[in-house]
Amino acid sequence: MKKLLILILFITPFLIQAQTQMQPYLSLADALRITDAAEAKSKAEGWNMVIVVMDAGGHMISLRKMDGVQIGSIDVAIGKARTAVYFKRPTKVFEDAMKVEGGARIATVPNAVAIEGGLPIFKDGIIVGSIGISGASSAQDGIVAVAALAVY
Repeated sequence: MKKLLILILFITPFLIQAQTQMQPYLSLADALRITDAAEAKSKAEGWNMVIVVMDAGGHMISLRKMDGVQIGSIDVAIGKARTAVYFKRPTKVFEDAMKVEGGARIATVPNAVAIEGGLPIFKDGIIVGSIGISGASSAQDGIVAVAALAVY
């Protein structure tokens, strides 16, 4: 009984510490700051965009559709954000892979949108979410995504 009590007293501080440590995450405030930066860059360039920010589980935190953008860009932006968070890499990686011989197989990968404009968001080396941009050319979408993450 005495050994059990000593073991409990020894382990308890470690259990308490384990319960109080949190994995980093993307807050609503973070998502809105990123979205605002994307919108500002889009406006500065004269591009109308759809801006989607997702959490690490691929759930949407924010979606902003600027005036005048085609509605088809909503699903594209969501797909880009989902690809970036699911595969932990920019969607441009998939776009580039499509350009090599045999690269068309990328099109068969579920949840892989092979168009630039989706980026994962990392904090302390851990994926916390993603951004997906659609509305202009894929290169322009990528420019806006990079500018948006510069504020994070």
